[in-house]
Amino acid sequence: MDLAKRFKNNPILRPSDIKPSSKEMYIECLLNPGVFQFDGKIWMLCRVAERTKQVDGSIKVPVLDAKGKIEILTFHQNDPKLDDSDPRVIKYDGKFYLTTLSHLRLVCSDDGKKFTEPDSYKPINGEGVYESFGIEDCRITQINDGYHLTYTMVSEIAVGVGYMFTTDWKNFERRGMIFPPHNKDCAIFDTKINDKYFAFHRPSSPELGGNYIWIAESPDLLHWGNHQCVALTRPGMWDSARVGAGAAPIATSEGWLEIYHGADENNRYCLGALLLDKDNPSKVISRSIDPIMEPNMEYEKTGFFGNVIFTNGHIVNDDRITVYYGASDEVICGAELSIKEILKSLK
Repeated sequence: MDLAKRFKNNPILRPSDIKPSSKEMYIECLLNPGVFQFDGKIWMLCRVAERTKQVDGSIKVPVLDAKGKIEILTFHQNDPKLDDSDPRVIKYDGKFYLTTLSHLRLVCSDDGKKFTEPDSYKPINGEGVYESFGIEDCRITQINDGYHLTYTMVSEIAVGVGYMFTTDWKNFERRGMIFPPHNKDCAIFDTKINDKYFAFHRPSSPELGGNYIWIAESPDLLHWGNHQCVALTRPGMWDSARVGAGAAPIATSEGWLEIYHGADENNRYCLGALLLDKDNPSKVISRSIDPIMEPNMEYEKTGFFGNVIFTNGHIVNDDRITVYYGASDEVICGAELSIKEILKSLK
């Protein structure tokens, strides 16, 4: 069951559509963007994964130093200490390194289908020791006149959830790490419930536990507590290996509707839905048995890392959800879904 109506002009953004940040780098992938409305336009804050130009016989890996400048590390492919079997991550002498360095880039559109990069908005890069491997997968929640950005901070030390705030997309207040390692996939609700803020997050454990969706509450968007698990992985199903929240949930007459991603043991990523109680969002009313969207187009099945549909951004207009998503960890696409159809599928 695939409920999505994909854009006819998919993919709407490819790596070749964005300029690299320097002559030494090239863009390997464009990935799942945060999405918002601002200044009468639809905007995406795309994750741009860049790689150093390679030389035969070696692998060059970019990282950020303490001052935020790119440093290039070189590993020789015939070195027995090197494991380069995964295109995304290499391992050398017991340490892991990402093959790409990600930052965030703004693009905008009048019609929501053709996006261009404006010259007057700068890229958002990683800063400091906890973002030395870059920043990834930003979700954006508008509350009143401000925009709250939650994103993944990546470094050799750990992976955690960072938080920024802006009103004009030119000046950003960095508010630090709000969910400690190992954590990601954080999406803040756009409305208070019983005078509290709520957010999804995804703590992970390599031993006990797993990659599950949790919910937390906060008085001020900085201090989070009363953590509760709302969605486990399900053995033998399409979301058997890991699950994580997409964008901020959508308020409906039947409760909070959350579009989430799930992956199986073969790393095939699909989208499903959770319906949560409107007054107690830690209570799950219903959950997709089958995906509401799965990789079946060629651009979703083949790419840098194939068989992947991953979203953390959408625009809601009455019954229509316009979902912007990363496909095969390489290109950005769009699709439309009906809230009524999703809710019907959950019954």
